[in-house]
Amino acid sequence: MSKHPIVYFLVFICFITTSKAQQKQDSVFENATLQQCVQYALAHRPEINQSLLDEKIVNAEVKTRLADWYPQLSLNYTIEHYFKTPVSVSNGTTFSTTPKNFSTAYFTLNQNIFNPDVLLASKTASEVRTQASQFTANSKIYTILDVSKAFYNVLLSQQQINLVDQDISRLDRTIKDSYNQYKAGVVDKTDYKRAQISLNNAVAEKKQYTEAVIAKFSVLKLLMGYPQDSSFDLVYDSLQLQSEIYIDTLQQVNYNNRIEFKILQTQQSLYEANLKYYKWSFIPNISAYGDYNLTYGNNKFSKLYSNNFPSSGVGLTLGFPIFQGGKRNWQIRTANLELDRLQYNFVSLRDSIQSEYTNALANYKSYLNDYYIQHDNLDLATDVYNTIYLQYKAGVKTYLDVIVAESDLRTTQVNYLNALYEVLSSKLDVEKALGTLTY
Repeated sequence: MSKHPIVYFLVFICFITTSKAQQKQDSVFENATLQQCVQYALAHRPEINQSLLDEKIVNAEVKTRLADWYPQLSLNYTIEHYFKTPVSVSNGTTFSTTPKNFSTAYFTLNQNIFNPDVLLASKTASEVRTQASQFTANSKIYTILDVSKAFYNVLLSQQQINLVDQDISRLDRTIKDSYNQYKAGVVDKTDYKRAQISLNNAVAEKKQYTEAVIAKFSVLKLLMGYPQDSSFDLVYDSLQLQSEIYIDTLQQVNYNNRIEFKILQTQQSLYEANLKYYKWSFIPNISAYGDYNLTYGNNKFSKLYSNNFPSSGVGLTLGFPIFQGGKRNWQIRTANLELDRLQYNFVSLRDSIQSEYTNALANYKSYLNDYYIQHDNLDLATDVYNTIYLQYKAGVKTYLDVIVAESDLRTTQVNYLNALYEVLSSKLDVEKALGTLTY
């Protein structure tokens, strides 16, 4: 029997350890596609979680205000001892009107029938909740945009490392070939030394790209809300990336698709409700109430609660401020002016969205055209390099021709990658401008 507590303790420790390990496993992964990175960010990025908490806070505040529509029951309790009791005079005779010990309990029930503050809370509850959810949606849209671009940025640097590795492999082969030709007396020693210089430069360049990947990965993990002390590999399909660069350039901007426009519309609804609230201030506040009072009194404290004198009643309260120096009129005027001012926000937002879309579409078309050109150039540069290298091995071309062809190939490869990821990023900007970037 004495061993049972130890067994239970060990089982409990194992359960806690397993739970923590499972939580850790759920919060990280080894490989991730772009979609997985985005979904992880939507679930773990602090800014989004803060927005979700803001929604809950707003919902709680709305329910707090709406609670005033429910009956309000209160209890007030008092107990009092008079050192000198109040007196009254009647026909020259003085007598005490109150016992030395006095206690009361007031039960009051109040029900609002019409109250501008509570009515405003009821009318705007849906819009206030909607506005909070729209702020969250806006945060999610920018998260998708930021994480996707950061993903492409890391991928670009990783592809550049792959290109450098290909350069290093080619240069290793070139060094061997040029050295063998030097030993055979076909060329002088400058060819393989030049190749060695190029190889050293390529190795140094690879180190730069490797460090850049570490820094860019850190940015990606920050945007995702991913632990900085954990790592993962990016999973992608090159052919799929190339197929995802296209978008319909004939689409027209629909302002209603933009979350910023929806937020303004919600704000307009709240302003209109605020205007009604000030107009309602001319209507009296009306509430019904009922009370039940327990009254106790006795000159001896020990017998204070031996006698009870209850009373009860119901009533209707009407409150109406007759004159406030024109305050309500000015409040209505202010609310109208705020609505007028908001219309300029709509105009400004429409112009801003249209300009954003025009610029994004122009950049996309430019990068797409550059992508086509660089794709053709890559095929040409690859063919030129292979031809010149074969001619060099045959002794027809000099090593300087090989260096130039290799440099052209390297530049073309980098330009092609840059063009691919620029067009992918610009496509995201177009989708954001159109309001079609969803999660």
